Amino acid sequence: MGCLTTVISARVADRGGLNYNGKGTTTMRYIMRERILSWGDDFTIKDADGRDAYYIDGKVFSFGDKLSFKDMDGNELALIDQKLLSIGPQYEIIRGGATAAVVKKHLFSLFRARFTVDVPGPGDLEAKGDFLDHEYAFERDGREVARASKKWFSLADTYALDIDAGEDDVLILASAVVIDLVSHPDDKKG
Repeated sequence: MGCLTTVISARVADRGGLNYNGKGTTTMRYIMRERILSWGDDFTIKDADGRDAYYIDGKVFSFGDKLSFKDMDGNELALIDQKLLSIGPQYEIIRGGATAAVVKKHLFSLFRARFTVDVPGPGDLEAKGDFLDHEYAFERDGREVARASKKWFSLADTYALDIDAGEDDVLILASAVVIDLVSHPDDKKG
C-alpha cells in the first residue's frame, strides 16, 4: 500500500484550554507517526487518551493507493483514491459519494514542492514547505490554517499537525496522508 501515517489526536492544554497558536485562534493537535504498511494493511487512529477514534482501511483489491477513513462504528468518513491516469501525482478525497477535494502535487515549482487541495467552490488549500522533513503549512487565501512540524519530537518518524479551530480536520488529515504517500515514494516498498 505504501507509506501511511498513524494519527493520534490530542487536545493540548495551554493557558487553561486548547492550544493557543498566537494568532487569536485555537488548534487541535494530531500527532502523526509515519508507518510503512504493506498492500492492504489497516490501522486505527487514537485520541489523546489512547482510545480508538478512527479506523483506516487499506483497500486490497484496487489499483493505486486507496484508503478509507472510517469512524469506529464502521461508517466511511472519507475515501482517498489515487488517480492513476493523471499527469503528476493526484488523489481524490471522496465524501458521501462526491469529490470533496483533489490533492495535486505541482510538478514545476521554482524552489520548493507545493500541493494544492482543490475543493469545490472557493476555499482551496495550498500546502507549502519541506515535505520530506514534515515542516510545512496549509494555507487558505494566504492565511495559515494548519501546520506540520517535527521540531518538538526526538523520534525521526513523528511529527505534529496543528489544525485551527473551524477547519475540516478529516480533510486536512487525509491531505497530509496524501502528501506522505507522494513525498516518500521510496517508503512504498513494504
